[in-house]
Amino acid sequence: MSPAPWAGQPARSRHPGCQVIRAVAAVLGTLIALAAGVLSQAGAAQAATPWPAGHGAQVREPAWIPAPATGTLRPGMEGVPVRTLQQRLAQLHYYPGQVNGRFGTGTLEAVWAFKEVQGLPTSAGADDVDPAMQQALARPRSPQVLVPSGGRTRIEVNLPAEVLVLYVHSQVQLISHISAGGGYYYRCAGGGTCGPALTPDGNYRAHLFVAGWLRVPLGLMYNPVFFIGTNFAIHGDIPIPLKPASHGCVRVPVDVANALYTQIRISPDGGTPIYIRGHAPGTLIPRPRPGRSAAATAAAPATTPAIAAPWVAASPALIKVLNVPGLVSPR
Repeated sequence: MSPAPWAGQPARSRHPGCQVIRAVAAVLGTLIALAAGVLSQAGAAQAATPWPAGHGAQVREPAWIPAPATGTLRPGMEGVPVRTLQQRLAQLHYYPGQVNGRFGTGTLEAVWAFKEVQGLPTSAGADDVDPAMQQALARPRSPQVLVPSGGRTRIEVNLPAEVLVLYVHSQVQLISHISAGGGYYYRCAGGGTCGPALTPDGNYRAHLFVAGWLRVPLGLMYNPVFFIGTNFAIHGDIPIPLKPASHGCVRVPVDVANALYTQIRISPDGGTPIYIRGHAPGTLIPRPRPGRSAAATAAAPATTPAIAAPWVAASPALIKVLNVPGLVSPR
């Protein structure tokens, strides 16, 4: 903290030793300030990386751009309009990260979640807080309730909308963007191909939690809350892409993963209910109709979107976690 401003010359001390101490402190203060400036410049230079829209990478700007008083807000901007946006998102239970007036990653992920709940398009201009979103912020609609009688405290995961909603005492406590199973194929642990990578819909409970970053064969999971054995979890990750990309787990922003597990009961018996409904966009595989071959079904116009051409990812395998034998995670 900087000292309070003051005027005039300091009174001469009666103790010469005090003057020496003050002089040394002043020199040290100058050196620390210079070092901080150098580190700040180095950090800014290192953070100067391109921002790929809609891909969920960290928002890194060499210099924050002043936000306009009116008009569209975008990642990398800072100022009072951004702070107002963050406060409104937080008021509506979309977690925007730190309310600091800077349009960073946490704010962007909250913007995605808001657009998904409101039904605003994310195929183009997904990162922009444009006039349409600003109007929706004034009169927002609540997220769709999937299981009204599912319990006073529960988690609902709406795969088609790509959002997670936490209810506490039957009230919306948190709304988050998610990235679910991406529908692709990946290499099995024993060889061959596994998949498609889908997040299974159904009724589950939060029965296991592992704090911090957990390394698995396909990457890292942050604060995972497991809901199917030791295979599927809701967990934090960096980055969280706009589209489905996991191997079957429900990925959420790290800031959300820091808060989610503190709001629910995690227990092998009687954990908080987790309801997952629907299919993530682009991951529903058309099934053959009765009396028709799979080839004929594939040739006919699909009523649901087919998965993209398969690509093979790294294989899941057994890993060791304290008190969890044989953890296999699709991440």
